[in-house]
Amino acid sequence: MTDTTSKAPPAHARHATSSPRRRPGRGAPPTRSWHDHPLRRITPWLFLLAPLALLITFTYIPVGNMIYYSFTDWDGVSPDREIVGLDNYTQLFTRPELFRVFFVSFYYLAASAVQIVIALYFATVLSFDLRFRNFFKGILFFPYLINGVAIGFVFLYFFQDGGTLDSVLSWFGAGGDHAWLGDPESANTSLAGVSVWRFTGLNFVLFLGAIQSIPGELYEAAQLDGASRWQQFRHIIAPGIRPVLSLSVILAISGSLAVFEIPYIMTGGATGTSTFVIQTVKLAFQFNKTGLASACAVVLLLIILVVTWVQRRLVPDDKVDLV
Repeated sequence: MTDTTSKAPPAHARHATSSPRRRPGRGAPPTRSWHDHPLRRITPWLFLLAPLALLITFTYIPVGNMIYYSFTDWDGVSPDREIVGLDNYTQLFTRPELFRVFFVSFYYLAASAVQIVIALYFATVLSFDLRFRNFFKGILFFPYLINGVAIGFVFLYFFQDGGTLDSVLSWFGAGGDHAWLGDPESANTSLAGVSVWRFTGLNFVLFLGAIQSIPGELYEAAQLDGASRWQQFRHIIAPGIRPVLSLSVILAISGSLAVFEIPYIMTGGATGTSTFVIQTVKLAFQFNKTGLASACAVVLLLIILVVTWVQRRLVPDDKVDLV
């Protein structure tokens, strides 16, 4: 006769069957992931807290104070500031000598065009396989690493009467002392040449990085099709670096309007080399007209913003797709 009595289940089975099964959503609270945590939403702002504090403290607050000072007659020293309204702006636009210095910026604008062309040429040439190209890259970028004050003093001796430039020219039969910084035309041309020597390296690095970011397969396909170097530049490199080229144009225009360092060190604004920024500094710290100088700074800021906006409208920064 068979035993019909059932065997007792194991202990862990009895425990599993005896404990009631919990249904999710009734007894136990739902588990919350890190994506739903409130701290996750404010974490990016915690990382941005320090940069935003520095930006507001050293950029936006000084700009706000500058705009406020432009409506006062503050001399930069006295604690008293009297609101004069638009008197500083009226004086700025009704005195031609205050705006005449903007003509000096055309020398630096022409120099910026020259340095963009030179930088683009060398960036294109050195982007291809060339011997000692790293050496030439260092030579081109080295002037931008030198301090502007040191550059000013070096070229001050370079352009002086009977200096280095006159000595070099005498080797080719073009000797004679020439006052390179003595008249406005030659002085501004010389100073603009110094800016070309210094800032070509910056544009060169920008162009070189943009060219090297272009996929190499495009060059290989162009070589298989028999494209020359000029055709590769025209149809591959030029469209590929268009955003960087647009950025360089904006920096060139804004930089030519706000030139200060080199002409201030080499000539101090004498012999017709004073720029708008040098004039603004002299109004504030030499003639104690901080209110008028602040108005000049506000006008310069607005001019740069308008020029940048017009340039962006004429040459929009479209997405480049070479494939």
